[in-house]
Amino acid sequence: MNVFFYGLFMDEALLAKKGVSPGRAVVGYVDGFALRIGERATLLRSEGSRAYGVMMTVSRNEAEELYSDSSVADYVPEPVIVSLSDGRKAEAICYNLPANKVAGTNKTYANSLALVAARLGFPEAYLDEIRSAG
Repeated sequence: MNVFFYGLFMDEALLAKKGVSPGRAVVGYVDGFALRIGERATLLRSEGSRAYGVMMTVSRNEAEELYSDSSVADYVPEPVIVSLSDGRKAEAICYNLPANKVAGTNKTYANSLALVAARLGFPEAYLDEIRSAG
């Protein structure tokens, strides 16, 4: 299963700590969604927006295990089309928090996410958006 990660899960080392061994990771973006950082990050449908992240291949069991933790249990799988850095498009599942569950702010999380996003070479305007969240 292709899973599109946009948060700190983009970091393969963090996934490994959780017992997940992702397949090939490819940078990409999803159109029609915007990144929203509250206490946690999520993608929300937003016409004309673009959210960057990393698509990795993980097993269905690994994805379900990741999102069974009580801290992320409210996230729901949603199908997306990812435009990959190599020009291909791929179907993926993105775990998103329902809009009515997005609350608060988390400057520490936003700063950590901005560091990962910068390391991955996301556009500067997107990095500014992340840095201003929280």
